[in-house]
Amino acid sequence: MSQRLIPDNEIDRLAAVRSIGIRAIETMPELKDLAFLARDVFECAFAAVNIVDQDWLRIAAQSGIQVEKCSRDESICQYVVHEGNVVVVPDLTLEPDMATLPYVAGEPHLRSYAGAPIELEPGLTVGSFCIMHTDPRDLGTRQRRQLSEFARIASALFRLQRSNLLMVKGEKALRLAAMTDPMTGFYNRQALPELVDSEMRETLAAGRPFGAAYLDMDGFKGINDRHGHQTGDEVLRQAAVRIRSVIRSGDIPLRMGGDEFAIFFPDCGCENSLTTIAARLVDAFRAPFSIGGIEVMAHLSVGAAAAPEGGTSREKLLETVDRALYEAKANGRDRYVVRVDGAVL
Repeated sequence: MSQRLIPDNEIDRLAAVRSIGIRAIETMPELKDLAFLARDVFECAFAAVNIVDQDWLRIAAQSGIQVEKCSRDESICQYVVHEGNVVVVPDLTLEPDMATLPYVAGEPHLRSYAGAPIELEPGLTVGSFCIMHTDPRDLGTRQRRQLSEFARIASALFRLQRSNLLMVKGEKALRLAAMTDPMTGFYNRQALPELVDSEMRETLAAGRPFGAAYLDMDGFKGINDRHGHQTGDEVLRQAAVRIRSVIRSGDIPLRMGGDEFAIFFPDCGCENSLTTIAARLVDAFRAPFSIGGIEVMAHLSVGAAAAPEGGTSREKLLETVDRALYEAKANGRDRYVVRVDGAVL
């Protein structure tokens, strides 16, 4: 599955996901009992309570075949979250977007899927109660209703957990959590309209330049392919530390997704300042990452530009930055390109 499905209320949905406290949810014995009961009722190979987070499908409880969390892009539960309704796929091998998923094409060769939305509030779907079989199966009207009933019970348990957390957390903290990438501690894409736009307006209104940079890690996919996602995750965490060591405390780093980062520089000074920091970022990634006794390489390509010359809106500025990054990668990677007034530094 190559395309991520994003609901229109994604920022509110992610705030809801953070509000339930994923780690606490994963230790609730009631959810494990619910998954066990569902596997017995539906006589299925696998039953699970799943949470669809920003980048991952997180398994809060499961029964039957034991599976690991997978990326959101590889999850069928993201369809349930996107549609907000029961989703039934009688034969996964007949669906082009699903037949090649690792757990369908490979072990444990799961063949059919059914999932019902877990909602904190009507329309606010945080996950899916799903069942899967190793053979093709459809669900009748009665079974679909039963699956929805299991999801409603899970929803009630989620709401109870959220109520407990809301006693100690304020709304402001939850919204900040919705804009934060849990892997790196950087902001995520949701911070673009919420935080970056206001910073850019204030900086330009004061007559000061506002810089931006795209960062792309060269060869990161190969690390995941050769060493696994756990190693890749640790590389991302260490990459965030290296980026933090170079930028200023007032700069705004974001993880845009995967191995792609953006940094925004309020009051970035002259063009030479942006060039200097781009060079330091590239240099910071030339040393190997040490992960669990092995060393892996992931160099960095950087494209940068500054407003107002590079664009007076965030969208226009990022278009200029994206062109600069493309030039850096086209010219051999492990380098930076800074665009100023249409020229390249």
